[in-house]
Amino acid sequence: MSAAQWRRAMNSSAAASAVAARRPTDLHAVPASPASAAAPGAWPRLSAAWSTVRWRHAVVLLALLVYPFVVSPFFTFQIGAQSLALGLIALSLTFLGGYGGMVSLAQMTVAGFAAYMLAIFGTSSNTAISLGWPWWLALAVAISLATLFSAAIGWLSVRTEGIYTIMITLAVGVAFFYLAQQNYTVFNGFQGFSRIGPPTLFGYDLHQPLPFYFIVLSCSLGGYWFVKYLIGAPFGVALQGIRDNPRRMQALGFNVTAHRVAAYAVSGFLAAVAGVLLVWYNGRISPGTVGTGAMINILIIAVLGGMKHPIGAFIGAIVFVLLQNFAIDLIDRERFNLVIGGVFLAIVLFSPDGLLGLWQSLRTRLAGRRISKHGLGRIHQ
Repeated sequence: MSAAQWRRAMNSSAAASAVAARRPTDLHAVPASPASAAAPGAWPRLSAAWSTVRWRHAVVLLALLVYPFVVSPFFTFQIGAQSLALGLIALSLTFLGGYGGMVSLAQMTVAGFAAYMLAIFGTSSNTAISLGWPWWLALAVAISLATLFSAAIGWLSVRTEGIYTIMITLAVGVAFFYLAQQNYTVFNGFQGFSRIGPPTLFGYDLHQPLPFYFIVLSCSLGGYWFVKYLIGAPFGVALQGIRDNPRRMQALGFNVTAHRVAAYAVSGFLAAVAGVLLVWYNGRISPGTVGTGAMINILIIAVLGGMKHPIGAFIGAIVFVLLQNFAIDLIDRERFNLVIGGVFLAIVLFSPDGLLGLWQSLRTRLAGRRISKHGLGRIHQ
């Protein structure tokens, strides 16, 4: 069954009733559209995802490619690379919350877990704990273990809904923070690990701002298009159906728990990749990186941009990083959280869909005014 047919089935009450009347084993008997029959498998979804590319996407991509060549290394590394890495973690939360209906406060915990695993299995300043594996092997193990860790968090939390899910993920994040802070045998306690640098890839030293920016940009673009593809795939459409009405999807034969745990695994993979990029960016990992403040910051970033749009995670990250770096020029550093809280409160009150929702509402109002003026002009004529 194609994704388009699922959307029609979920949006139309008549179609939903007809599907519910069938047995779950007959769902796959629905005839596919001619396009999907001519190109079965993933190709129709890929072509559909490619068809959504607009000229504005090309303009944004061109701006991202040109950006590091027209700004200083500070803006390339401190602003650009950091925003993209934080945006990738926020994207994992956007996928969970916006399309799965599961708000998790443990995304920064998963990213920090991947960073810790990279330091433990790879190389760092603490040679007594770090195993010194090759960077590519330590990288693969760190991302794999972080993905499994995220799936385990999902297995614990998906049987609850609403505030209980948030509290369980918060409890997991706080527990990991105190474990990392108090355990000196594996996590080196409060000091953590330092001198965790990126490798040299294809002859390019990723310590330098320009190569590091492009490796972060590549990972962020890959994560963005992966999420865009996934939400249009049968799994993503089924996940959105579970978000809207889990009981109906359960009655249709879908394993709601398995879909939710799989969504946690996908989000964990994205957060793990971003966690590796962040530890390469900072050069160190400590319990403060996975503290409560860091967990809340990811939620703020996702809400600022808009939880219903994958690109919103990166927009929120850019705004957050800019405020973090330049708000101290206007106020004291100690009052930065007050500024972030004020911006967050204003967005929640005036635009629940974040900055993208605010932009969309402004466009709608301007379009309505143009239409009304055009109509009045015709009436006077």
